[in-house]
Amino acid sequence: MNKHDLTFMKHFAQLIVGLMVLAILLILGAMHIYGAQPREENKAIIAATNARIASVGDVFSGETGKAAAEAAKAAAAEAAKGQVAYDGTLDGSVIFGNLCGACHTSGAGGAPKLEKAAWAARTAQGIDTLVKHATDGFTGSAGVMPARGGNPALSDEQVQATVQWMVDNLK
Repeated sequence: MNKHDLTFMKHFAQLIVGLMVLAILLILGAMHIYGAQPREENKAIIAATNARIASVGDVFSGETGKAAAEAAKAAAAEAAKGQVAYDGTLDGSVIFGNLCGACHTSGAGGAPKLEKAAWAARTAQGIDTLVKHATDGFTGSAGVMPARGGNPALSDEQVQATVQWMVDNLK
């Protein structure tokens, strides 16, 4: 290597080091400017966080607790009135397929399958009794039928249409 090459290498190394220092200074300056800016709170992230950390249930005791539990139950029922399950359809097969079939197809929780033998005693009570049990819930010797199949947004008409569809499609 001659003297010109060494001088070039020295200047090139100085240039590279200078560019690295400049890059580090620009990064530190950008971090300082970004840190000084107020951050906007993303409302979707805040709502998701609040939903994740919300309490699962409430503890009620005594007369005050009983009143609070009744008020909470009434508020939940009122909130459910504003919702419409399954776009308000009165097609019993749609509601059965999306909700009722989970138990009545497999027999989970003592739910009778759609077989005439399993429903003979039930249908003998009349369709009105079956609709009442489906609407209000029922605890029998075989298991528990939750009110409205566990979906409080179902309307009375939807429950009646679904019960009628189930009785009509017994095998």
